[in-house]
Amino acid sequence: MAFLDFLKDKKRKGVNENLPPEVKRVVSILEQVKDPETGLNIVEEGLVYGLTVEGKKVMVWLFLARSTPECHFCQAIAMNVQRRILKDIISALKKEGFNRIEVYNEIGLLLEEWGEKYGRS
Repeated sequence: MAFLDFLKDKKRKGVNENLPPEVKRVVSILEQVKDPETGLNIVEEGLVYGLTVEGKKVMVWLFLARSTPECHFCQAIAMNVQRRILKDIISALKKEGFNRIEVYNEIGLLLEEWGEKYGRS
C-alpha cells in the first residue's frame, strides 16, 4: 500500500444491508439526487452522512463543507449548487410520500424544511 492510497475514492457497494428497511428506502431515493456539478448521486459522492426516518418524517444530514471559502465566486457557485441539491432532495422525498422533511448541514444547522408542520406544501 502506497503512502496516500487511503485517499483514493473507494466505490461503495450499494446500501448497507444492516440498515432498517425504511432507511434503505430513503437512501435509494437519495441515490436519485445528482450533484449538478459532478453528475454523481449525493450518496455515492459522500454528501449524505446521516439520516433519520420516523414514519413519514425524514431528517437528512449533509456534508457540504466548502473547500475554498476565500473565493467569493466559488462561494456563489457552491451556494447555487447547494440550493439545487436541497430542492432536489425535497422533491424526491415528497414524490415518495414523505410529508415532513428536514435537511441539516454537517454542524446541525437546519438548511431546509418542508411539510405540513411548516405550512409548506
